[in-house]
Amino acid sequence: QVELFESGGGSVRTGDSLRLSCAASGRAFITSGMAWFRQAPGKEREFVAGIAGISWRGSNTDYADSVKGRFTISRDNAKNTVSLQMNSLKPEDTAVYYCSLRNSREVAFTGSQYDYWGQGTQVTVSS
Repeated sequence: QVELFESGGGSVRTGDSLRLSCAASGRAFITSGMAWFRQAPGKEREFVAGIAGISWRGSNTDYADSVKGRFTISRDNAKNTVSLQMNSLKPEDTAVYYCSLRNSREVAFTGSQYDYWGQGTQVTVSS
C-alpha cells in the first residue's frame, strides 16, 4: 500500500513563493508517474503539474497553462519525494493541493488515472 504525505502549504501574499513537498511510502516510486492537482472551493479538481517516472530519456514534465513559467515540479527518487515550487503566486492559485501517484510511468491529466492520493495541503494567496 502506498501512502502520500504532503507538506508546505500556507498563507502568502500575491507574488510570494511556496514549495510543496510530497513524500511517498510503501514502495519505491521511481517508475511511477506523479502529479499535483488542486481544487478550489466550488470548482472541480484540476491538473497542475506532472512528472513521469524515470526512463532512459529522463522524466518529462507537464504543466497546466495557468501555471507554466511559474511552477516547477521535480522529484528526488532517492528520497521518494516530489516537490512543487510555486513562484509568483496569484489569488487564483488558492486551493487545496493534492499529490498523486499512478501505477504507470507516463503523466496523465485526469485524476481518475491516478491510483493513490495524499490528504491535501491548503494554499491561500491573498492580494
